[in-house]
Amino acid sequence: MSRMAESLKRLKDSNEKAFVPYIMAGDGGLGCLAERLDLLERLGASVIEVGIPFSDPVADGPVIQEAGVRSLASGTTLKGTIEHLAGARASISIPIIVMTYLNPILAYGLSDFFHDSKEAGIDGLIVPDLPLDEEGLIEPFLTDSGIELIRLVTLTTPVERIRAISEKGNGFVYAVTVKGVTGGRDSFEEGLPTFLAEVKSASRLPVFAGFGVTSGEQARELANYCDGVIAGSKIVQLLHEGKMAELEELVSCFKKEKESAF
Repeated sequence: MSRMAESLKRLKDSNEKAFVPYIMAGDGGLGCLAERLDLLERLGASVIEVGIPFSDPVADGPVIQEAGVRSLASGTTLKGTIEHLAGARASISIPIIVMTYLNPILAYGLSDFFHDSKEAGIDGLIVPDLPLDEEGLIEPFLTDSGIELIRLVTLTTPVERIRAISEKGNGFVYAVTVKGVTGGRDSFEEGLPTFLAEVKSASRLPVFAGFGVTSGEQARELANYCDGVIAGSKIVQLLHEGKMAELEELVSCFKKEKESAF
């Protein structure tokens, strides 16, 4: 059983909700990546999503776009990120997911990218601009590497397509909770509980919801309707601003007994 499958099974068996923080690789320099991964695991992260900076991040809101600009300015590359993840893997026990767009993978070379990602201990991959109908491009590499492709569904995705998406792989379904790009929201979309209930009913995989989560209270509210919560922009902002107490409060929001990591 893969590290991803084991982690998801443990959460299900213990009736726990997953918390998945997103961080931008290289924001603050790649030298701090391992330290941040270690911190997030200690705070209670179930899985960590590592974003790769890209010049045309169509799914990213202002906070993550700005983090990407800072990261690119510091010289971050996909290859460099994978190398740093490989160095950090020995001390990180939870699954790591890389979020990148298709062009950087193609520029890297499909065979080399999946080989190096497997060697680095990367467990999952999110490619937001890769349509379901074009996944054949990378499917053989997913099979050979054992890396799970995490697929997204939105508020407008038909139920039949949600079923088709959930039949693929053994990771989780990423339910996007807002219309538009990433970024904090004061409230969730109207009808979100109904949408998540439909996704849960149609999916054989766990359902994690993300986009717009800014507080532990919001995360706990959202978790009433799904198996896990993903937070990105707020995590990136708090790390950039050095607000460690707020970061701890958010990442540890599902821990039954909180013990400060600081």
